[in-house]
Amino acid sequence: MAQLGGHAAFIESKSTQIAHGDTPVEIGEIFGRYFDGIAIRHVDWKVGNKYINEVAKYSRSPVFNMQCEIYHPFQCLADLMTIMEKKGRDLRKKKMVVSWAYAASYQKPISAPQSLILQMPRFGMDVVLAHPPEFKLMPEIMEAAKEQARKFHTGFEVISDPNGMEKAFKDADVIYAKSWGAMLTTEDANEGAKIIDKYKHWITDEKKMALAKDDSIYMHPLPADRDVEVASAVMDGPHSVVFDQAENRLHAQKAVMALTMG
Repeated sequence: MAQLGGHAAFIESKSTQIAHGDTPVEIGEIFGRYFDGIAIRHVDWKVGNKYINEVAKYSRSPVFNMQCEIYHPFQCLADLMTIMEKKGRDLRKKKMVVSWAYAASYQKPISAPQSLILQMPRFGMDVVLAHPPEFKLMPEIMEAAKEQARKFHTGFEVISDPNGMEKAFKDADVIYAKSWGAMLTTEDANEGAKIIDKYKHWITDEKKMALAKDDSIYMHPLPADRDVEVASAVMDGPHSVVFDQAENRLHAQKAVMALTMG
């Protein structure tokens, strides 16, 4: 906001009236009058997307989804921007792998991979989604992704295999490997952690990256669990574009704010 000439206020739920009972109606009505835009990040399972949409319903200012449990739109725009910078604007027949990866920290949201499989076929990319059997994405998102692939005549392959990472990486142009939770298998955090621990071999290392094309790029929205989710040799290596990707998050968000708030 400062770079665009404006200013922003950080609203944290625990220290505001949200903690004392303000509903999405109050937040939308009041903040929609105070501010020219409202940015919300709410990733609680089965709660976040509904909350953001309820605020938007009552706000007279635009509401930006900074990430919910279903979608991660700004990240996906930054990802697309980064791929175009590295691979050109014509992405037809480029192979993009969206892969699950092991991470010990917590059951991370499924919104990033869901947004990727929805968006990238629209720009001509052949998408391969790879994950262990327990880490499925939402069925309605999967159906929508298949429909996008049909509409834009692109490939969409799913590899749901305990050892499917190597198969997916072969001859890829773009590797986007990150962890997400097994929420569609179990909503119990402890049970989810046990499932995650079965797949410690799903790490993006140099051996797996060697299966991709010589000019392939490695992407991750960060933060990444170093040497757990991805080897430092990959994250800091010649294929990695993660810091350009992080920078582009800023530019993508500014573009949308300028279009909607200007």
